Amino acid sequence: MLPRLPIFISICAPICFGFASNRLEPSDESLFTEFFKPVFEENCIQCHGKDDKEEGDMNFSKLDSLDDLTSDLERLQTIFDVLDFEEMPPEEEPPLDNKTHERMLSELKALLDQARASQITFPQTPIRRMNRFQYNNAVQDLFDLNVEVFPLPERIAREYGDYFNPASGAMPATLKAGSRPLGKSQLIEKRLGGIGPFPQDLRAEHGFDNRGDHLTLSPLLMESFLTLSRSIVESPDFNEKTCGIWESLFAKPPKSENLETVIENRLRDFLTRAFRGPVDTDTLDRYSKNTLRRIQSGDTFTQAIKIVASAALASPRFLYLYDQAESETEKDNSADLALASRLSFFLWGSIPDSRLLELAASGTLGEPETLTQEVERMLKDDRLKRFCDSFPSQWLQLDRIISSTPDPDDWPNFYYAKYRGSMHMMLEPLLLFETILIEDRSILELIDSNYSYRSDFLSSWYQDGPQPKRMPATTIPFERVTLDDRRQGGIITTAAVMTMTSNATRSKPITRGAWMSAVIFNNPPEPPPANVPPLPEESEEIDINKLTLRERLDAHRSNQDCAGCHSRIDPLGFALENYGPTGLWRDQYENGRDVDSEGVLFRKHPFDNIVEFKDAILAEKDRFTKAFAGHLLSFALGREIEAADHSALDHITQETIDDEYRIQTLMKQIAMSEPFLQKRNAN
Repeated sequence: MLPRLPIFISICAPICFGFASNRLEPSDESLFTEFFKPVFEENCIQCHGKDDKEEGDMNFSKLDSLDDLTSDLERLQTIFDVLDFEEMPPEEEPPLDNKTHERMLSELKALLDQARASQITFPQTPIRRMNRFQYNNAVQDLFDLNVEVFPLPERIAREYGDYFNPASGAMPATLKAGSRPLGKSQLIEKRLGGIGPFPQDLRAEHGFDNRGDHLTLSPLLMESFLTLSRSIVESPDFNEKTCGIWESLFAKPPKSENLETVIENRLRDFLTRAFRGPVDTDTLDRYSKNTLRRIQSGDTFTQAIKIVASAALASPRFLYLYDQAESETEKDNSADLALASRLSFFLWGSIPDSRLLELAASGTLGEPETLTQEVERMLKDDRLKRFCDSFPSQWLQLDRIISSTPDPDDWPNFYYAKYRGSMHMMLEPLLLFETILIEDRSILELIDSNYSYRSDFLSSWYQDGPQPKRMPATTIPFERVTLDDRRQGGIITTAAVMTMTSNATRSKPITRGAWMSAVIFNNPPEPPPANVPPLPEESEEIDINKLTLRERLDAHRSNQDCAGCHSRIDPLGFALENYGPTGLWRDQYENGRDVDSEGVLFRKHPFDNIVEFKDAILAEKDRFTKAFAGHLLSFALGREIEAADHSALDHITQETIDDEYRIQTLMKQIAMSEPFLQKRNAN
């Protein structure tokens, strides 16, 4: 029987917050009347306020004072962002002069900092259940299993030969990996038999599959968890050979030992790990007495412990991620215990280990020196592979390549036997990410690197040469190669990204631009209007086949509803137009027209080719750093980043910049940031 726990009573929603006494002095009002209001009237109200027009839900005509302007932190952040990204005024309107633009950013930044300083709390992450990936890892760690619980196709890269060794600080020159989603053989691995996993958790739009507002628990799914928990302990493969804690939990004790004492001691240790903190006397007593009653009713010791262990797996205290409230009478160690769980689910996708729980129970985990040491330890642990199995593939949206099917008549070498070249392609950016993480390299190498990992297939593919006669579909050998051509290197120009942002016959610059905007700059465009027609494939008036893609897309830009977004994403997409639908370099289209990849990044960095485009991005390297940090912070918090988080995000970014953009510095700073350290949902 499951224990009755108060967590079942209610599930928290994100807590809304506003300014806490964010009133400005009367003398500050001149800033609005003499500066902001004239700028708004001259440049903004035409589209955002005249005749009650509210494009983008923004109406500047309703702002009559500085207090009105600062009354909504999210709106204030939006105004700053669109100016910072040079999105406003629109491309067809006169731009702000440099002096006004810089002062606008400076004054808005000051107002944002002042507003955030008045905040008492950060946005809260809703109480949420583990996703499927975390559940598998948590059960595996809880029982110290040497097999998987159930197959996880969403874990894209499969490791062979234990190449992932973060303690070494180096990736090997050669390694073997595999791709799970596109090969059945990739799912053949040692795991518990007879286990049916619950459905895969989907990514949030422009987010991750660990988002609190997406991980709900319906009655049907709760029933599935009950069935799943029982099937795990009753699997024929769940035994002393696969379960590392068999002797300390399930094995029958000697007759000389007091049965009640043995049960209580064993369950105390087990439940402490399962519930991520010390177990109160009442809870331990319920579990212990239930076990004893089952034994007295005829169950064997092992059977009784298995049933109670399965009840723990279905308990909300195991399934849910939440922060316990502190005692009303005195401070306790609940903050450190919550921090231990946040750290482990961030970096390991699982429950805390014994060391984290011991430090948390002693109340020392939150001390800066101890916390730094623990994060460094966790970054050197093999369980960091779970972070690499989760974050980078979702950040890069690599699941999209699974459905990529280039025209087999045009690219027959993409297909071999019953497999696809995308099996090799999708591993390249993941191996690059793992290299940067393990070797603590600069995140700027995600944009432009002079090395990569290539299989024989990929090496031949990029050269547009004949494919190897034998290409493994399971264990794929990869070699670290030096790149002397800057048209390659980094994640942006990999065949994986180019293929998944194309259709079967042609590249899709709009899709590529939207991907760049969302993934690289963390500035996803709004969904297109419903009435936008598809790109015409033929026309009675003109010969479509004689046009370049840029010329064909001009029709879309003529739609005023589309022009704003296109001015932002088109340069990002056309910069990649020299790469065909499968990532192969081209100078001309099939119709003989030259590819035109020139453009301007953020209206201030002109480029003529992909190398200059990379240089333009690197000229904005601090912007990319903050964007990447925002993705990572969102993943760590399990929620969207909101305006109140930006001060912390600025600090994380600056610390990373000061340490030569090193990725591990970025991850440490996230773990030590105010939003991450603050209790999330104890209310």
